[in-house]
Amino acid sequence: MSVRIGINPLTWTNDDMPALGAETSLETCLSEGKQAGYAGFELGQKFPRTPETLGPILDSHGLNLVSGWYSSELLSRSADEEIAALQDHLTLLKSLGAKVMVFCEVTGCVHGQIETPVSQRPVMNDAQWALLLERINTVAEYCQAQGVRLAYHHHMGTVIETEAEIDRLMAGTSDALGLLLDTGHLTYAGGDPLALQQRHAARICHVHCKDIRPEIMKDAKNRDLSFLSAMLNGVFTVPGDGFIDYETLFKALKASGYEGWLVVEAEQDPSVAHPLTYATLGRNHLQRFCDNAGLEIHG
Repeated sequence: MSVRIGINPLTWTNDDMPALGAETSLETCLSEGKQAGYAGFELGQKFPRTPETLGPILDSHGLNLVSGWYSSELLSRSADEEIAALQDHLTLLKSLGAKVMVFCEVTGCVHGQIETPVSQRPVMNDAQWALLLERINTVAEYCQAQGVRLAYHHHMGTVIETEAEIDRLMAGTSDALGLLLDTGHLTYAGGDPLALQQRHAARICHVHCKDIRPEIMKDAKNRDLSFLSAMLNGVFTVPGDGFIDYETLFKALKASGYEGWLVVEAEQDPSVAHPLTYATLGRNHLQRFCDNAGLEIHG
């Protein structure tokens, strides 16, 4: 049993706010990620999206493709339409050996709108829940048959954000749909990563590791800020640099037999949080947490 440690390019460049890190090249991102000790990367805006182009680039750095975000719109299109829409993304992941697809329903989402408080996110009614559950089951079963499991990403500012909403998603879907546990998003939403892990250990197939600066989170909630405003204020940081109890969580992952990627995904302004410094800090902290939990790191 072993885990692998990867990183998301948000440390260097930001997909929701492309101006952040706009001057940073993909070469810098990959070379610094490798220097910091990571085995792989998730996709970002500067990554080529064909396996013929991206594969050799990653190979030249000795890096794996971990996964990549997919924006689902199942509340406004059918499962067949979604399956057709994700084909290029699925092909890229399959071709380069990624086993999971980061999947998030974004209909009506507000996390990319800097003027919209995250409290104004969309909330589904019962009819929308029934529609989403039916359609996401179909898409998940299709992708699993293709060798790539959907890892559902609960995310601030979207229709599935809270523990209760994650529980409802898991209860209403088959095991074909995996769960991405994002420690930072769940904590921001008022949830408990360890409690969620205990309930859904068998469904967790991907883990995003970001930490929270509690005073900044408290201020963001008090002032009803947008997701991007909170990010720019520094609410997120790398694991071990905030107040989330990773050591206990990793011991629980070890006990449940988790075998997948642990991905540092710390959304910060790279002009404030020096990317290589924070990437290295996050990698070193994950090494310590894994060692203390008895999680073997592969690669």
